[in-house]
Formats: sequence, C-alpha cells, structure tokens
Amino acid sequence: MKIMIVTDAWEPQVNGVVRTLKNTSRELTALGHRVELMTPLEFRTIPCPTYPEIRLSLFPRRRVHSRIAEFAPDALHIATEGPLGLAARAYALRHGLPFTTAYHTRFPEYVQARFGIPTTATYRFLRWFHGPSLAVMAPTPVVKSDLEQHGFENVVLWTRGVDLDIFHPMDSKVLNTARPIFLYVGRVAIEKNVEAFLKLDLPGSKWVAGEGPALAELKSRYPEANYLGVLSQAELAKVYAAADVFVFPSRTDTFGLVLLEALACGTPVAAYPVTGPIDVLAGGNAGAMNDDLREACLDALKIDRAEARAWAERFSWQAASMQFAAHLKPLARAGAHEESAAA
Repeated sequence: MKIMIVTDAWEPQVNGVVRTLKNTSRELTALGHRVELMTPLEFRTIPCPTYPEIRLSLFPRRRVHSRIAEFAPDALHIATEGPLGLAARAYALRHGLPFTTAYHTRFPEYVQARFGIPTTATYRFLRWFHGPSLAVMAPTPVVKSDLEQHGFENVVLWTRGVDLDIFHPMDSKVLNTARPIFLYVGRVAIEKNVEAFLKLDLPGSKWVAGEGPALAELKSRYPEANYLGVLSQAELAKVYAAADVFVFPSRTDTFGLVLLEALACGTPVAAYPVTGPIDVLAGGNAGAMNDDLREACLDALKIDRAEARAWAERFSWQAASMQFAAHLKPLARAGAHEESAAA
C-alpha cells in the first residue's frame, strides 16, 4: 500500500511525535508498504512564536495539493493540526478523499499553559479539524476516553513502541555525579512541568537532557542541576542507562515515549499518577507513581532494574505500526488523483 503521512512536526524538532512517525515509517516500509512523508523541510518556514524549534510552513496549500496528487497514495494520514495538516485536510475534503488523523499531544492544555487560552476554545477547533477523519488515532485508552468525552467521534487506539535494540541495559558512566542520579529527558517547556522535578529535595544529583523555551530560565534558577542538550538516540541510551531513576514530571502528556526508552534501559520511572504514566506503568512494577513526586522518586530507587527492562519488552514498534496500518482508510474513488491534478 502507498501511504502518505503529512506532518508539521519534523526535524530539527526532537520529540515524541517525530520519533513516533520515524519509527512507524520504518516499520511500515519493512512490512512492505511504500511510505511518503510530507514535512516542513519541503517548504519555506518561519519559527513558531515563543517556540522557535517548531517551524511553521508558509503558504503550503498549492504544493501540498500537488504532492498528494503526484504520489497518488492508497491511504492518506494527517498527523498534525498545523499548516500542512490544514492544507492536506482541505485537499481531501475538496476531492472527497477519506483520511485518518492522530491526536499526539494534549494541545488544549499546552495552549492554556503557554498562552492562557481556555481549553474549550482549542477543543472546539480540534473537533472541527478531526471531525471529517474516519479514524482519529489516540495513543492510550485514557486519551481515547477523554477525546470521546469532549465530543470526538471515530476515535481508535494507536499505541507506541520502543526500539529495544538501541535502548537496552548497559554499563554506562556518562553521568559522573553523586548518586543517586535522577534524570529528566524531553522538551524543556512550561507544559512539561520540569520545575516540579528540579525543585525537589532529593539526595544525589539531577540531570536534564533536552532543549526548549524554558531552559535558560531553569538553568538560572537551578544552577546546581546538570544540563545536556539534544542527544542522538545512541547517546541518549547511555544517559538513561547511567541514571538511577527517570523522573517524568509532566501532567499533560498523552503517552511519553521517553518512559519506554528509560525502562528499556533498565531505569525505573517516577511520575505523577496521570494519563501517560498510568497507561505505561499500571499493572507492573517498573515505576512508582505518587501525587508526591519526591516520594515517587525515592520509591523508584527500590525497583529492580530487571523489572523495568522486562516491562519495556511488552512494547514493540512493529506491533504499533501494524495497528496504525489497520486503521488506515483506502482511497475509494478511482481516478481521484487524476481529477485532483487537473483541478
């Protein structure tokens, strides 16, 4: 099957959406599908206000339409709600083409945290955007239920995975500070609640790996912590493996791929008992969840690293990608692309 995936989230961003799409594309190709990704790298872009790592494509409509027509996919998936996603959605609706979408992040909560815009307004936009989608893919049962409670229809599950060959236990000493070592990995932004981790009174030392708009302020306020920039997956695996506990302070993530990466390296997780950590950790003994994040961190120190690795092995990208492919909606109208190209 020829599959086109349209995404506004792509390099140089380093986040769960980009990793998910890269791994899904790789696995789909291994399964015999032909995958074409349409990303901001093909367009003139400007940095997103207050979040320059995100690039917004300028006036993409004509090129988006021609790219879809030229590739003539058997299935169209719109991964994000940005300029490229909006242009692809308009094309599909204009030509009567079925498509699927995905809900990757708690966008309404992020927008409220960053700009103060009420979540009701953002959910209204998202219902409009995803309304025509024949399958809105959500990463966990909790997120699926949340979307349905907000009036979304056709919501289906598309879980996540981890590369167990890259992320695995190893003898790593790349974090050479006082133990125990507590680690955060991810975007350093207000919605990630990183400060909740940095202000904890914990023994040992703290590390933050990642970049984002809140990094400079947090470095200034918490100079005793150690900071790393964006790392390759191989480098990141060594960092996970060197830590004693992976701390996930976010209260708004829909899943949190970094949870699986840390567990795959044998590093137990400490988190709040909210969506994301609950979906990854519930039912196992690979992490500690507590409304008191400090208590969760201390409890996680007692967890056997072998338990963490064993729990991560339940998740694979191949299974997640097969689930994704099963939700795709084949383009039904013969000759649709010829008509589109001529329009």
